[in-house]
Amino acid sequence: MTIYIAFLRGINVGGHNKIIMAELRSSLEQLGLHNVKTYIQSGNILFESDEAEELLQTRIHDKIKVDFGISSVVVIRTAEELQQIVSQSPFSNQLISEAVQSCKGECLHVALLPSAPSKVNSDKFLSYANERELSVIDGRDVYLLFYDSIRNSKLGNNLIKLEIPATVRNWKTLMKLSSMVEEFRH
Repeated sequence: MTIYIAFLRGINVGGHNKIIMAELRSSLEQLGLHNVKTYIQSGNILFESDEAEELLQTRIHDKIKVDFGISSVVVIRTAEELQQIVSQSPFSNQLISEAVQSCKGECLHVALLPSAPSKVNSDKFLSYANERELSVIDGRDVYLLFYDSIRNSKLGNNLIKLEIPATVRNWKTLMKLSSMVEEFRH
C-alpha cells in the first residue's frame, strides 16, 4: 500500500468550513482508506491506499462534500513526494536564516498544487517576487520565502495567477508531517 498525504484547502480557517478531525477520519475510513491520521485542524491527512492519486482526489472531495457540505480542493502527495519537498528546499540555509531574523510568523511555506502550472502562468506569478518575497516553482510545488510575512504579501496574494487552486502549508507543518510519515512506516 502507498502512504499518501492529503492536504485540504480552506478547512477550519477563520471559522469557516468547520470539520471536526475525528469525524473526518471516520468519514475517510468509510471510503476504505487505511490507517487514517490527521494533523492539526487545517486538513492534513495521512493514510494508506492502493488507489491512484487522481481517483483518491475525486473520492475524498466527493465524500467531504456529501458528509460535510464543503467543497474543498484536495491535493495529494505520496510519502516519497513529501520527503522530496522537505529535503530539496531550493533556498539556502543562509537565506532561510536571514528571513527568520526579520519575518513575523513563519517565513518558509510551500503552496501545493494538484497539477503543475503552465510556463505563462508561472512567469506571471513569479513577476511578483522581489528581494523580500522569494519563490521557486518545482513542478506541482511552489516554495515561498518571506522576509516579512505571508500576510499581505504580493506573492501570497497572487498565487491565483497560477490559475490552479493551491493550498499552502508552512515549513513547520510539512516537517511534522514528514516525521509522522516516518513513524507511520515503523
